[in-house]
Amino acid sequence: MKLLELIDIHTYYGDSYILQGVCLEVAPNSVVALLGRNGMGKTTTIRSIIGFTPPQRGIVRFKDSKISGLEPYRIVQMGITLVPQGRRIFPSLSVRENLVIAFRNWPIASRAWDLDRVLSLFPRLQERLHYQGNSLSGGELQMLAIGRALMGNPELLLMDEPSEGLAPLFVRYIETILQELRREKGFSILLVEQTLRLAFGVADYVYIMSKGKVVFQSKPDELKDNEEVKVKHLGV
Repeated sequence: MKLLELIDIHTYYGDSYILQGVCLEVAPNSVVALLGRNGMGKTTTIRSIIGFTPPQRGIVRFKDSKISGLEPYRIVQMGITLVPQGRRIFPSLSVRENLVIAFRNWPIASRAWDLDRVLSLFPRLQERLHYQGNSLSGGELQMLAIGRALMGNPELLLMDEPSEGLAPLFVRYIETILQELRREKGFSILLVEQTLRLAFGVADYVYIMSKGKVVFQSKPDELKDNEEVKVKHLGV
């Protein structure tokens, strides 16, 4: 069963040919990591899914419905939310306002992410509830970006470089949070990441992108043992 499926996706920025036939799947109740060096098409893949940069060819399916070509707000309404690269919270709004503005009702009340539940996951945000977004640290901003996405009560969470620019202590904290979210029933994550330790710590399956194509896919343990692939495509 596939929650998300990308079938032969081709995406351009103007005349620049970025994604060149990308195929990728995310199963229900799973975490999939998309790895690769900078500039290889990972963020463009996220943008193609959420509708910011629609593919010119190929199909994106979510829960067996074609979503490629839909407006981003329609895709969000169907159950996908995004933690974007760079966080992109509203700097002039308070932490509380940043969270509640994203709230979307969920029909099963016992599973719903609301303000209280997000704050229980991120106690630090409870302490900063009335602070403006532009007064937070980098780690706090990432907590807020994840919390805001959860307030949309998604079935699929897209995360673009959540560890970027964070101190090692906060990276380990984000890993703990993702491991907790991984146990959430009816919930999946597509994680774009360059920190292998984080990806290996939470992912059920991994893809590697190079020059707009998927060049490798496996379970995390298989990639850990494949030094040739890691050196060639990840530089480690």
